Amino acid sequence: MPDVVAVIPEPGHSLRLTFANGECRRFDMTPYLGYPVFQRLRNPGFFGLARVDYGTVTWPGEIDIAPETLYVEGVPEYP
Repeated sequence: MPDVVAVIPEPGHSLRLTFANGECRRFDMTPYLGYPVFQRLRNPGFFGLARVDYGTVTWPGEIDIAPETLYVEGVPEYP
């Protein structure tokens, strides 16, 4: 699986992702917000702190999501 190289958090708990292979995908975090580890992401301000570390998306407090999940479940976007 390619690494995430860029992330843009968007309204509605969506992530616009760019992968190392040049692909762009949109990932909806909404279904994951019920899991205890992701509950802090319900706050739009906190969700907006998303960044790329070690090839995946992370947030403060050691919150991250597997890059494989982002890639496989992300919806391809075309310019």
